[in-house]
Amino acid sequence: MTASPEDNLQSHATAKGFVLTSACWMVVGTFMGLLGATELVAPDLTENISWIVFGRIRPVHVNIVLFGFVTPGLLGAAFYYVPRLLRTGIYSEKLGVVTVIAWNITLVAVVISLCLGYTQGREYAEMIWPIDIMVVLAFSLVFVNLLMTVKNRQEPTLYVSVWYVLAGIILTATTYSLGNVIWRPDSGALVGIPDAIILWFYGHNVFGLLLTPLAAGVAYYVIPRVCRAPLYSHTLSLVGFWALLVVYTHIGTHHLLQVPVPTWLKVIAIVDSIAMVIPVMAFLVNIWFTARGRLGEIHADIGGKFVFTGTIMYFFVSIQGSMMALPDVQRVTHFNNWVVGHAHIGVFGFAGMISLGGMYYVLPYITGKPLYSRLLADLQYWLVLIGMVGFTVVLTIAGLIQGNAWLNGETVYRILPEIHPYYVTRAALGVMVFVSAMIGVVNIFATFLYKPKESVS
Repeated sequence: MTASPEDNLQSHATAKGFVLTSACWMVVGTFMGLLGATELVAPDLTENISWIVFGRIRPVHVNIVLFGFVTPGLLGAAFYYVPRLLRTGIYSEKLGVVTVIAWNITLVAVVISLCLGYTQGREYAEMIWPIDIMVVLAFSLVFVNLLMTVKNRQEPTLYVSVWYVLAGIILTATTYSLGNVIWRPDSGALVGIPDAIILWFYGHNVFGLLLTPLAAGVAYYVIPRVCRAPLYSHTLSLVGFWALLVVYTHIGTHHLLQVPVPTWLKVIAIVDSIAMVIPVMAFLVNIWFTARGRLGEIHADIGGKFVFTGTIMYFFVSIQGSMMALPDVQRVTHFNNWVVGHAHIGVFGFAGMISLGGMYYVLPYITGKPLYSRLLADLQYWLVLIGMVGFTVVLTIAGLIQGNAWLNGETVYRILPEIHPYYVTRAALGVMVFVSAMIGVVNIFATFLYKPKESVS
């Protein structure tokens, strides 16, 4: 693994900052998830400690995993590969460092405010108005830095990874503003059905227009590099890009099929949910054909192994998501643990795996040193993989038990003893995931701090 002359002339301060941010907040996010899973097993455990009851821990867990672990990890990789693809330096490392600091201040404010009970009470849009402004500002700073880098580029052709990262940042800043109704600081919400529609327009697009484009950008950079092969089809990558933007933006209403929203909106959501097979398969065919016959190279590179596994998880979560949008299926799967399992394989299995892979891939380049321990990275890989797959299986089974019982007229409380063993198993798997986060943060910090005998040159 060698660094280019351009790498030696750059400090990579922004990339380093986002990588360290992701590693640290992964520990916080997974701990909050473990605590929440434990509370579902033993609800009385924290009943007299208001700031860590389940109703406050759950939104902290979700938002920290989204904005504290996964997104910064993907951005850390992006701030390395975008300048390389454009054959220029990042526009402003100082602006990047300011962005990293602002990002972390925002995350601290998220944890404190939600634990104290300051919330808008809207799923994925819990943060209060001042924090909403901080989030939009942070995304805007990222966009300005990357856009100016594109403006100053020496490479005339924009590789698809650059398309994805720029689209993901600017579209998220826009949809976040809409979904959090930031023009109404007093409530941060509309009223009735319009609020539900606009909330799920944002709630689903935070995955499809943030995590998916950023993760796809990392995969499109890492896999060809690891395989030492050109991308299978640049044209196909752009077809997948535009199909994602056109199709994904309309599917949020499939969360509201049981709600009196306009029928035409439900139909569009269902049709586009099925049509998601187009951008998904365009991406996967491109990546998998690039890697065809080169799985040995992928296995040999820990970053490539994480990223490629993430693409496999993307296949499963996308097929599952399209199926769940069908009304007959959703009668059983909605409002229960099936959806929670689906979210874990999407955010953690797809985007989280690729985020970790992107960080491990760029670490030697931005530090100028080999990874501290491949053994620790492999251990983290298997703990994450087993924990994530375990989450999906356990929660899917629990969800099917709940959904079928409710469909047959059973009450909620009578099902709780039946799913209790699955909650215990889920908490045990959560221990594995939390341990993996601790291993990751140790490995990443050690890579920054230790002095190897030979540097990456």
